[in-house]
Amino acid sequence: MKNNKDSIQVETRVSLRDVMRYNPTTTESETTVTHAAAAMCRDGVGSCIVLQNNRPVGIITEEDINCKVVAKGLNPAKVYVKDVMSTPLITIECDKTIIDAVHLMVKSRVRRLPVIDDHNVIGMVTVRDILSVTSEINEIMADLIEINREETYEVGVCDRCGQMSDDLVRIDNTVLCPGCREEERLT
Repeated sequence: MKNNKDSIQVETRVSLRDVMRYNPTTTESETTVTHAAAAMCRDGVGSCIVLQNNRPVGIITEEDINCKVVAKGLNPAKVYVKDVMSTPLITIECDKTIIDAVHLMVKSRVRRLPVIDDHNVIGMVTVRDILSVTSEINEIMADLIEINREETYEVGVCDRCGQMSDDLVRIDNTVLCPGCREEERLT
């Protein structure tokens, strides 16, 4: 957090390396949907990155399995991943930030982004991963706003000195007149 006399700035350029999940679940393009689904269940994830010759070529998600296989009454043991995967694979470089990832997700209408380094998949970032970080930032910002919030009242009684004033301000849940505010700043 940077602080200067005019404003407070919170660093929001969180690196993808700080939020992504490393070693994402992968499957080969020639495997069956049953195999991919078993890998997702084993790892507790909702997608597999599809590889062909060790290069990422697509992604198969729970939605792909539900809509392209199950809903059509196909046998997942007889359907190949390459036939139902989502392509092209939308990826993001590992040196990007969560803001970059959000922009790309919105633009591409995806909820998962494989993170690559030199064309190799090294991780996965999902909407859930980003929300977990942004909710923490939002909580910090709310606390900062609450701490620094000053409410102005025109007329009333100062909580500290008990005197009437036409220039009261609430600071840290205490209503103070100008004199008591000045004392507060000096201490």
